[in-house]
Amino acid sequence: MKPVPPEALALSALWATLLDWTFAGLLLLIAVDRWAPPEDLPWKPLRLDQPVGLATQVKFARAAADPELCRKVLSEGEVAFVEEPDRDLGECATRNTVRIRDGAAAPLSPAAPVVTCPVALGYAFWSRHVLQPAARQELGQPIARVEHYGTYACRNVYGRSEGRRSEHAFANALDVAAFRTASGEQVSVLRDFRSEGPRGRFLRRVRDGACPWFRAVLSPDYNAAHRDHLHLDFGRYAVCR
Repeated sequence: MKPVPPEALALSALWATLLDWTFAGLLLLIAVDRWAPPEDLPWKPLRLDQPVGLATQVKFARAAADPELCRKVLSEGEVAFVEEPDRDLGECATRNTVRIRDGAAAPLSPAAPVVTCPVALGYAFWSRHVLQPAARQELGQPIARVEHYGTYACRNVYGRSEGRRSEHAFANALDVAAFRTASGEQVSVLRDFRSEGPRGRFLRRVRDGACPWFRAVLSPDYNAAHRDHLHLDFGRYAVCR
């Protein structure tokens, strides 16, 4: 029998090793897929009812960028919404918009404003995973509704006559003015944000906690124009202050 060349033996050993490692990797992947929490796995679906995990932000960004997936996550999270038709309004056109009817952890007041799906998705996750836990810990009771100044306004930033359009011009922003607790107590951004007590701690916590769920979060710490509200948007610029 002709002897096998050393190069062939080496190549055969290499292939055997690669197959062993591939098989071990597959077994590990199967184990991870079966036993790891789904919120830690980027290939598992994003769900509103799951805790925030290692892969939640990656999956959230993917859903926010995909109109169909965005709506799917809201629906599966039992957030009821109605479609808002696209509106061709020149420089203030709206696209990919919905109105949340029910199912968010804290209803908005006035109810059902028009918002882009990413803003609706951000609000659903923020109200569920940040707002209500902070309210229970700092205020001792849940939030019954979130009072806001609106979402859509065809205007420039700060209402100036010149300059770039505000994200409100595309229904891509929400201005939160106050929070109403289950007992009827109002926690106001204007009145309470600087407070050292539980109301102030709550407002600063929900401001900080909004940053993973929105592109821009602006508060009284940003400038005087935001002294009375938290501005939450899904625009081009990332800022949390």
